[in-house]
Amino acid sequence: MTQTLPYGSWPSPITAADVARGTRSLSYPGLVAGPDGLAAWWVEGRPENDGRYALVGRSLAGGNVADVLPAQWNPRSRIIEYGARPWVAVPGRGVVFTFWDDQRLYLKPDDAQPHPLTVAPDDTTEHRYGEPIVSPDGQSVWAVRETHRSGAVSRAIVSVPLDGSAASDDQSVHVLADGHDFFAAPVASPDGQRLAYIAWDHPRMPWDGTTLHVVDLATGQAPRALVGGDDESVLNPLWADDDSLYCLTDRSGWWLPHRVDVGTASATPLVEREEEFGQALWELGLTTMQLLDDGRLVVLHGRGEAQMSVLDPATGDLEPVAAGLGWHEELGVHGQLVAGLAGSATTPLTVVVVNAADSSATSLRASTDQVPDARYLSQSHPETFPSVHGRVVHAHVYPPHNGDCAAPTGERPPYLAFVHGGPTSHVAPGLSLMKAYFTSRGIGVIDVNYGGSTGYGRAYRNLLRGQWGVVDVEDTVAAVRALADRGDADGARLGIRGGSAGGWTTLAALATSTAFGAGAAYFPVTDLIPFAEDTHDFESRYLDTLVGPLPEARDLYVERSPMSHLDTLTAPVLLLQGDDDKIVPPSQPQAVADALAAKGVPHAYLLFAGEQHGFRKAENVIAALEAELSFFGQIFGFDPPGVPTLTIQ
Repeated sequence: MTQTLPYGSWPSPITAADVARGTRSLSYPGLVAGPDGLAAWWVEGRPENDGRYALVGRSLAGGNVADVLPAQWNPRSRIIEYGARPWVAVPGRGVVFTFWDDQRLYLKPDDAQPHPLTVAPDDTTEHRYGEPIVSPDGQSVWAVRETHRSGAVSRAIVSVPLDGSAASDDQSVHVLADGHDFFAAPVASPDGQRLAYIAWDHPRMPWDGTTLHVVDLATGQAPRALVGGDDESVLNPLWADDDSLYCLTDRSGWWLPHRVDVGTASATPLVEREEEFGQALWELGLTTMQLLDDGRLVVLHGRGEAQMSVLDPATGDLEPVAAGLGWHEELGVHGQLVAGLAGSATTPLTVVVVNAADSSATSLRASTDQVPDARYLSQSHPETFPSVHGRVVHAHVYPPHNGDCAAPTGERPPYLAFVHGGPTSHVAPGLSLMKAYFTSRGIGVIDVNYGGSTGYGRAYRNLLRGQWGVVDVEDTVAAVRALADRGDADGARLGIRGGSAGGWTTLAALATSTAFGAGAAYFPVTDLIPFAEDTHDFESRYLDTLVGPLPEARDLYVERSPMSHLDTLTAPVLLLQGDDDKIVPPSQPQAVADALAAKGVPHAYLLFAGEQHGFRKAENVIAALEAELSFFGQIFGFDPPGVPTLTIQ
């Protein structure tokens, strides 16, 4: 029997523990040929095990998921702080991986314990490795190396011998390419004579401008730049043959597949569509295009969300495969088989292997073992809302839904605007236990892809240039007000929540608009000048594009920062932070909490021990979600059952 209860107070079987312990992260899938046949391998995060990552595999012939590495080994790279693909299978030798604790490369033979391939860090020098590939002769791995030495950071593509000689002698590591601030996507030509890669330099980010380079390893000639530049982003190089490459470039305004002739450096588009075939390179090793053994390309493409298709480079024809699934930017191939990550409105993110020859798909591992009954899941739908100055804003709307409950006649639901991080990133629709945690309790969610988000072309992505803290706020406010104006949301109970750059937008929106009655900011950027001075190397010049270069734009940095507008911030705020965050230091939200306390603005500040930029430990995810639900319940006047009451100061 359906109960009539106020929005926000609906009993739900989806608990914070379900969200935390029931959701394992999945990343970096690949296909590996072994003595027992073909298997899919991938990395998965385990929140119930202090957030440790594991390299796991499952035979395509059947059987259970099994760890590839012993339990104490955590395969995870810290390159650019956001990470990189940490593993590669070496035929006949085992697997090479980056170990989180010391960032060294290790070789795990099939029948023995892992042993190091690179030197241990010392008081002055630490090397970090990512995106390893097997050299053409099989005697070494090539990888991106990031070196921290006496406070300075440098990067290169290097060759590490598999015989272990570099474990005690750093001089045994051979540099293949250097001279740029950043490197990614090393790939060897079929004949083994050339190395292709992308590179870029400060102040650009990889979605602003990168360059595709080729170096002739046989002659030792200097690398040649083929395509790309300051205002052209090139991603995902693949060798078509010994003399030409495929890559993605956004020279048309959209990341599209091109064929590049190495001799002439000419680039020819394979398709001409207003869709994205690439995504922002926040982690090294993410791919949306791979080469099948028949010369065709498997690609992920779309606007706002991605589908999988097979592209014939000769004709430009796109043939959809495994329709009905939304795909994420991580692919591995073997022959005609493709391993990737996919999900839908009713299917959680899952490791899936697709046969491109017949479009059949096999699911191997879901991010959650227990999918809630559809009675408690909201069916999202995409919408485009008008924003200011003639712009539009894209979003995915998740109305409140619980098959056991209904709201009193005439009551409108509270809504939370979810604001993604990045900010040069995006959110795609799909089953999310975190969103269901709110929607099943009668709280609507609108997931906003504000101007500056990826997925809608370079022009939309560039809307945030010089406008961070303006366009993102305007678009988020426009989206929620549109819901309230048409009667789908209670305009007096609109909340906002986000992490990192999304935490910045959350605080900026609370400080500069009256649309939101409360906000929850996870590990938020709060003060731009300290952030620019203290943050890690990858993002150290990001603000040049988002706000302006220093010192010229110093006044603008001060004016845009939420810390400068706390005098107008009167809405209650929940701040959540990890004490081991190297990207946003705890001093930033602490300063906001101190200022709110001095003003008497209702707030709470929760600091979680051992957490980094993004919570990974199950107990902390649970505590944070329950605190957030209690916080919004107290502010918006509903009583969520079954959660501890948060103390609001």
